[in-house]
Amino acid sequence: MSSFPNSPRLLKGGIVLIDPDSSAVQRIITLQYNPDTLSRTLQPQAIKESGDRSEAMRLTGPPVETIKLDAEIDATDQLEFPDQNRNAVQFGIQPQLAALETLVYPSSAKLMSNNAMAKAGMLEIVPMISSLPLFVWSKSRIVPVRITDFSITEEAFDTSLNPIRAKVSLGMRVLSVSDLGFDHKGGSLFMAYQRTKEQLASKSAGGTLGLLGLGGIP
Repeated sequence: MSSFPNSPRLLKGGIVLIDPDSSAVQRIITLQYNPDTLSRTLQPQAIKESGDRSEAMRLTGPPVETIKLDAEIDATDQLEFPDQNRNAVQFGIQPQLAALETLVYPSSAKLMSNNAMAKAGMLEIVPMISSLPLFVWSKSRIVPVRITDFSITEEAFDTSLNPIRAKVSLGMRVLSVSDLGFDHKGGSLFMAYQRTKEQLASKSAGGTLGLLGLGGIP
């Protein structure tokens, strides 16, 4: 904690898992340290080449946005006070890693249920529906996402070979109304995210043609 009482409280980034039907919060995963950088890519969704000049400026929907970040997890400070951090002593950072890793696993209960149905002769096994992850990076960035890339580099271990320091690289694809629809909770969250972008864009100071070296559009 900062020694300066008037210093602002540092917000954490993280992922919130919600039930896709009821929107009930199922789990909250906060990043131990906020990444220094956040990489975002937007791929515009335009009409494919059709030869029709009237279609050249049309957009078919929101852009496909991808987010990439690298996060660090470190149990060194916790291990200095073993009586207060028994999980860190016993497991290192495995609980934190497992919380992130299980984002891309179907639950073992669902796997067993599908296996039982397959053995019972069910002809069609419905793909398993997972919780909906929301990537939270401040109040103005709460977006539904799908985890697309996930890698872990374990960098240090204790005497029991529990990892005690690691870097996690996470890739996410923002799910828009094109993916979820307008009636889905994730769709409404995406629309709030886009409206916030539009509100912020309206606060940006506009330029002038003079700054571009132009007296007008030729």
